[in-house]
Amino acid sequence: MTAVDAYSVAGKLAAPEAKVDAMVVGAGPAGTAAASELAKAGLSVMLVDENPLDAGMFGLDVPLFFGGRAGTSVQNKNRMVEQIVMSEPGIETAMDAGAEVALGTSCWGVFLPGPAARELPGPMAGLSDGTRVWTVGFDRLILATGARDLVFFFDGADQPGVMGAAAFHSLATRYDAFDGQRLVIFGSGDLALGTAELALAQGLEVAALIEVDAAPRGDAARIAALAEQGVAIHCGHAITSAMRGPAGVTGVEIAPIGGGAARTIACDTVCLAIGRVPVVELFDAAGVPLAADGERGGFVPVSADGVSTASPLVFGAGDCMMAADRLTDRAEAEAHGRYAARAVLASLGRADAPDSTAAHPRGGDQLAYRRRVMEALLATGGQEALACQCEEVSRADLFGVLPPRYLGSPSETSRCRDLATLAADGPLDHDQMKRLTRVSMGACQGRRCREQVALLMAVGGGVPVEAIPLAGYRAPVRPLPLAVLASMEETGPMTALWSIWFAIPSQWIPYDLIGTEGEHTFIDDHTHL
Repeated sequence: MTAVDAYSVAGKLAAPEAKVDAMVVGAGPAGTAAASELAKAGLSVMLVDENPLDAGMFGLDVPLFFGGRAGTSVQNKNRMVEQIVMSEPGIETAMDAGAEVALGTSCWGVFLPGPAARELPGPMAGLSDGTRVWTVGFDRLILATGARDLVFFFDGADQPGVMGAAAFHSLATRYDAFDGQRLVIFGSGDLALGTAELALAQGLEVAALIEVDAAPRGDAARIAALAEQGVAIHCGHAITSAMRGPAGVTGVEIAPIGGGAARTIACDTVCLAIGRVPVVELFDAAGVPLAADGERGGFVPVSADGVSTASPLVFGAGDCMMAADRLTDRAEAEAHGRYAARAVLASLGRADAPDSTAAHPRGGDQLAYRRRVMEALLATGGQEALACQCEEVSRADLFGVLPPRYLGSPSETSRCRDLATLAADGPLDHDQMKRLTRVSMGACQGRRCREQVALLMAVGGGVPVEAIPLAGYRAPVRPLPLAVLASMEETGPMTALWSIWFAIPSQWIPYDLIGTEGEHTFIDDHTHL
């Protein structure tokens, strides 16, 4: 029998506060439909959703690129709860079916037993309501975490008023808290058209659509209808900058990609509607294999049927399995959620395997277009625009693989390196770029820059976009204050031998003993041989 290290946490972790047959993360149309289906089948079900968000998350652009356009009403928690329930009828349906619903609760980690986690008492999810953290065990998990904004920067994109289309839809419909009046929309595909149509329906102004391609990408009839309502469409153009004002954006400058005179358009909001990205943080943190798939919007779980993953315990539903460059129809999302629920029931021996024809539909390859957008922004806006807002890493810093500015001037050796020479030495890696430049290392956890950094790496290194590996995610996948994380219960056996870090006495010495005789006594008393 192999001896267990006395300092190991194996067998010492507290049991989860609760356990359910199935947990569903995400209370959108797909998640609520899945939870209702599972509860009706007699399973104990917990449905978790981080909405309504804490007001501070809007400022961090988590989980969507809100861009400072959330109104003050988001600070009224009771109002926000009412808005969430009113805007998503599936929540009440899931509750009526018997599911336990936890709103305003983020899932910050998923932990599956395995070679690197043998100490776990079983599969569990880490949850937080902003005041404490706890764990809940499950037999099966459905992640219906949706899609987030695909972000592109240009000069001035770091000020209030530059936001994503998914964030706009959330503020305008779910929260009724959009704080803007006149929009310029970047893109002309279905996502951009849907954004423009929603804005006009809510009495807002849409000044223009900006498209890098030579012709609009969306439905011709919808584009003509927008033009009849006074919406200008500028094809073959890119946004070079957003003009700054005391309250944020006051307008945008656009320029022809092939050269020519720039023009300005007055607006208070620039809405990025090039595409959306599957939210896969929890899949990755749990160790579920992912793969780049341009037809499904980016990195998504490897799946044979559109809902299952390489883990028999974890399933996906809705836009996290395929984030298209359009908004998913509610009926389509609900059908996919029910399909995922039936796959879960089949895995538990409670139903036959579902008909795979209900799998989420795929779209066209989106990666080539996204690269064209990035190349157009480089051609018109140069390399001084930011690649990473949190760490203030510019495109030039990234192309030159330059260390953070606070470390001083780069060495001559560093100046001789760039993405092209790095690519010649071996495959480019986003996690490596984090260490070299601190790109994607900020409080937004890469949500504002992850995809554009990968695109810049592909352009600078002369490699396909899909050749850039996904930068890894680790729990907590949502920003949590240390005081909240510290609320996690530690059992007596966990703390018995951990009065000092990793049993290394010199790693934790009381401040008032440093430099005194007591320091040596403390080390002697706390050294375990």
